Amino acid sequence: MKMTLQDLLAPIPPERFMAEHYDRAPLHIEGGADKFAAVLDWAGINRLLDMTHVWTETSLKLVLDSVPVPPAQYSVKATSRDGAPVLQPVAARVQDWVRRGASVVMNDVDSLTPGLAAVSDALEGAGFGKAQANVYISWQSHKAFHAHYDTHDVWAVQVEGEKTWNVWEGRAEWPIAHPVFRGQPQDHHERAKGGLRAKVHLKKGDILYLPRGWYHDALAEAPNSVHVAYGVHAPLGMDLMNILTERALHDPAFRQPLPRQDGSPAAAYALTQRAALLGQKLQDFARDPKVLEVLAGFVRDYRFQRGGYDLLTARDGAPAAPAAPAPVPAAPPPGPAFRVVPGAKPVRRGNEFGLKTPAGVLVMTLPEVEASAWVMARPRVTEAELRAAWPTLDAPALIVRLREAGVLAA
Repeated sequence: MKMTLQDLLAPIPPERFMAEHYDRAPLHIEGGADKFAAVLDWAGINRLLDMTHVWTETSLKLVLDSVPVPPAQYSVKATSRDGAPVLQPVAARVQDWVRRGASVVMNDVDSLTPGLAAVSDALEGAGFGKAQANVYISWQSHKAFHAHYDTHDVWAVQVEGEKTWNVWEGRAEWPIAHPVFRGQPQDHHERAKGGLRAKVHLKKGDILYLPRGWYHDALAEAPNSVHVAYGVHAPLGMDLMNILTERALHDPAFRQPLPRQDGSPAAAYALTQRAALLGQKLQDFARDPKVLEVLAGFVRDYRFQRGGYDLLTARDGAPAAPAAPAPVPAAPPPGPAFRVVPGAKPVRRGNEFGLKTPAGVLVMTLPEVEASAWVMARPRVTEAELRAAWPTLDAPALIVRLREAGVLAA
C-alpha cells in the first residue's frame, strides 16, 4: 500500500497547504468514510493487541478521565523477548478498564502494518521529518487528556467513530522534547491556551493537522472514536549545533582549555576574547561548503528507515525493488577498501562511550561508536561507503583511528 501527501490532503492541493497551513495554522480536511479504511479498523486493532509480546507498560497505556491508570492494575510481570523484566498487559484486565470508560493508547505503531506505514511514508516522503504514530481509542464523554500542546506537528487521522477537538488560539513558540517544556504545570497550559479558535468535529475519513505547539484537547462525541496521531518531528536548528560540534572537534582552538578565572580584569578579558574567537570560528564553520553539504543531506534524509526487505530476491542475487520511492544516492568515488578485523566491540562507562580493541579502549563520541559498530558488521569498507552512511562524521579521520587500533587492515 502506498500513499502520497496529495492522497492525505485531498481535495486540498499540497501547494495550498504549504503556503497557508504548514507550520502556520491548523487545518481540518473532510474525507469519505473509506478514505483511510486500509490504514486501520477495529479488526486491525484487535490483531495488533493480540501481538502480546509487542506491548509493555510503555507501549500500551490506559487513561481514565485524564488520569493515567497504573500499569500494574492491567498488567502482569513478564519477560520480554530481549530477556528484560516488563509489565505485560492482560486482555481481560484491559477490557475491564475499557468497560469503565478508560481510553487505550497504543504507542509506536507506525511500522506495524502496511496501512499504518503508508501514512508514515507519505509524511516522510514529503520532507516533513520523522513520523511516529500512536493509536488513541476513546469512548463517549470520557476525556483522556486536558488542554495541551505537542512538541511536534500532529496529523490526526480519524479511522473509526467520531471525535470533537477544541482547537485553542494559543500556541507555544516551537517547543521541544525537553524538561523546560514538558515540566510545565497544567495551570500554565490553561492560561496559555487562550480563547477557543474552533470546535472541529472529526468523522471517519477526516484528518486534522496541528502545527507544533498548538493548544488542543478532544472528546469522543459518538459511542467510540479511534484516531491515529502521527507525530512528525522536523529537523531543527539545534541539529546544526551537532554538526558544528563534530566540525569543531578537528579545530585545536576548541580543544584548548579556556582561560583560568581568578577574578582579575585580565582573566575576564582573556575569556571574553576567547569566546569571541570561538564564536567567529563557529560562524565561519556555518558558511563552510562542506558543512552546508552535510547539513543539506541531514535535512533531506531526516526520516526513519523502514521496510525495503525482499530476502528471496536478495538471495537470488537480483537487486531488490525499494519499498517506497527514495532519492538514489550518487555512486561513491573509487577508493581503497579496508578489511575489517574481528575482535573490537563498543563499550560504555557511564556517559562515556568507546571502542574496546586489542590495542586498548578508544574514547569516542556516541555517533563515532555507532559508525564503528556499522563498520564492524561488514567484511570490508571503503571511505566513500562510510561517508555515505554517516555523512555527519569525519570519515577519513575515523578510518585512520580504526586502522591505528587494528580494527581495519589494508
